[in-house]
Amino acid sequence: MKMKKMFSCLAITFLALSFNSAKAQNTNPENWTADQLIEPATLAQTLNSNKNIPLIYCVGPGVVIPHSIDIGMVKDPQNLQKFKDALSKVPRNSNIVIYCGCCPFDHCPDVRPAIRTLKAMKFTNYHLLNLPHNIRTDWIAKGYPEVKK
Repeated sequence: MKMKKMFSCLAITFLALSFNSAKAQNTNPENWTADQLIEPATLAQTLNSNKNIPLIYCVGPGVVIPHSIDIGMVKDPQNLQKFKDALSKVPRNSNIVIYCGCCPFDHCPDVRPAIRTLKAMKFTNYHLLNLPHNIRTDWIAKGYPEVKK
């Protein structure tokens, strides 16, 4: 009897831990593919060449990258609407780059709504700037072009 109770407790504990672990891993699933990421060095090179510059939307707390259109944090409904309004004026095949950079992707409240919006509006050529840590680490610290303040 004692052994059955102990086994039952272990089984319940294991199931609870497994469920919580799976839930934690899927809290913020990525809604972009690896092919949709653009590396900072690639965008910086494009900016430095001043040729074929994509539409760059900052969907985070502040513009850092030259040529960026400041949308604001799209976790806020009014900024998400501002993003939709801006996108409604451009062709669906436009070369678009979005970035936030406030924090690591798995915690970012802005990139997922922006990607969802691009998908919903049927854009076909959009990319997420690969800033897995934040804008300071993955862009500024590397000496890439910045907006003059």
